[in-house]
Amino acid sequence: MKISLITHESSGMSTAQCASVFEATNGYQPLVVALLSPLAFALVFACWTLFAVLGMELKRSLGFDEFDFALLLATPMLIAAMTSLPMARLAQQVGGHRVMLGCLLLICPFLWWISVAERYAEFLLAGAGLGFGAGSLAAGLVYVAAWGPRGRIGLALGLYGAGMLGAGLSYLLLPLASQAYGWRLAPKLYLLPVLLVAILLWLFAENDANDDGAPISGSMEDTQRRVRRRRWQRLLVSLLPPASWHVWRLALYYSFFYGAFVALALWLPSYLAAQYQLSLQQAALWALLFILAGGTGQILGGLLADWRDFRALRWWVSAWVLICLFLLSYPPFSIQIEGVHGTVAFHFSTPLWAFEALLVLMGLAMGLGKGSLMRLIYRDHGDDMARVGGLALALGGLFAGVLPLVFVLGNEWVGIRSAGFMFLYGALVVCMLVMLWDHNRTVS
Repeated sequence: MKISLITHESSGMSTAQCASVFEATNGYQPLVVALLSPLAFALVFACWTLFAVLGMELKRSLGFDEFDFALLLATPMLIAAMTSLPMARLAQQVGGHRVMLGCLLLICPFLWWISVAERYAEFLLAGAGLGFGAGSLAAGLVYVAAWGPRGRIGLALGLYGAGMLGAGLSYLLLPLASQAYGWRLAPKLYLLPVLLVAILLWLFAENDANDDGAPISGSMEDTQRRVRRRRWQRLLVSLLPPASWHVWRLALYYSFFYGAFVALALWLPSYLAAQYQLSLQQAALWALLFILAGGTGQILGGLLADWRDFRALRWWVSAWVLICLFLLSYPPFSIQIEGVHGTVAFHFSTPLWAFEALLVLMGLAMGLGKGSLMRLIYRDHGDDMARVGGLALALGGLFAGVLPLVFVLGNEWVGIRSAGFMFLYGALVVCMLVMLWDHNRTVS
């Protein structure tokens, strides 16, 4: 770490001159925030969807059953849940771009490992390694909050969260690559883009570490040692979970929209292929519409939250998602009614176009919820974004990691493929009851 002991007076520069030099040096940082941070997010999310898109190939060639496949989807999310909060706090201490760079480089060997793995345990460990990419997501959140434009911070956070569109990259490219060259080439396709974004971050991103401005006397070596000690002490203390109910409430709301969206993004290709007898490429393209709607909603939600408070919007968004989940939960069924002139038979099954329309509407609403909620978190806890935002990502990752297992268990125990939507419906009802209880408690 470089510590400057030269004051403005000794260097002959006025305060205004120093400010102008700082602006000239860092004026391109909003552009870095707007481009590189969402791109890093998109690549990490694309890597997480590798197993989702290649699931049918893996099950066919390696003999995975449904539970094995669900655990494979869940493992990166569970590791992401464990690493989000520590990485967010580490980003606040040593710099968001440094943590993003380190996490991007960290997932590269695991991408290569997937391409050569033979046994299920190897795929599971490689998937766990991809989960460390969540550190890049959490650090990027801290980085965007530090460098984003204050007047449009909701839009900046929305653009960053729209990095989930990276799943669309997997949905478009991986089926084609798998058909042309085999599924083992697919993970290698991401190595070059990940390394390229890491190099760009190293070249252009500025240090955003939260250095302690308190004066420290002593020699240069003592100063550096004490600054490092103080930084790591703050990091260890900050890993304690917040005690405020307001923080946990916001994190709980966000975790539903984030976790449900991520889990559905991972689960939909396999679900659509089984439910509507689609090929891998067709199922991925239909699932892409849900991802595109979610990314658009995320940007729109952040933009709207810059203009209007989310507290009134959250009820409309939640009700919108609740209606969609209720309709998506209906499985195909048949009814026979003993009528006056004989038996009347009725069969119902949601056509693919109607199912996809509901998914698009729900994805748009989930994106609105994520974008506006993250803006609300920044408004209320902008000075502690690492802890509160990291907690929200951690809870969301935990929810996203549990859901694939719940979906499969619902298929096996209940015997209804749409049981996953039923579970999401119940989870959202619980969140809305918590919102109602909290609203009445605040009013009273």
